[in-house]
Amino acid sequence: MSLESRLESSRLVYVLNGPNLNLLGKRQPHIYGSETLADVEASCRALATELGLEIRFHQSNREYEIIDWIHEARETAGGLVINPAAFTHTSVAILDALNAFDAPVIEVHISNVHKREAFRHHSYVSLRADGVIAGLGTQGYGLALRRLAQLIAAKA
Repeated sequence: MSLESRLESSRLVYVLNGPNLNLLGKRQPHIYGSETLADVEASCRALATELGLEIRFHQSNREYEIIDWIHEARETAGGLVINPAAFTHTSVAILDALNAFDAPVIEVHISNVHKREAFRHHSYVSLRADGVIAGLGTQGYGLALRRLAQLIAAKA
C-alpha cells in the first residue's frame, strides 16, 4: 500500500503538546483552567473512541521530541492536533516538520492568544495548519478531533 493510500485510510491521529502543558491545572489556572493534561488526554481518548479514531497523545518540553513525533506521524497518521504552546511563536523547526507532513493539521490553543501579549499573536505553526482553534479552553481539543474525523472520512 502506498504512503498516500495508507494516510488516506488511517484513523490514527497524533495529539502533540508543547512546553509547560505538563503543568496544566497547576500553572496559571486563571488563564488555562483547572483541568490537567491527564484530564485532557482522557477526554480525547473517550471522544476518539466515539469517532472511530485512534490517538497517540504526547507532551514534551523539548522541541526535538515534538519534531520526532511529527516525523513519526508522517508514516502512519491521518491527521495531527498540535498545541505547540510557547514553540508556536519561536519554532521554525516545528513548522518545517509540519510542512513535511501530508495530512491535515489542526493547531489548538487553550487561551485566546490574540487577547494576550503581542508576541503571542504570531504563530509559525499557523502557516501550515489547516485550522486554528484558540480561546475555547480544553474543549478546543475535542473540536479539533471532530474536524479531523470529518477530514479523514472525506478522504477515505
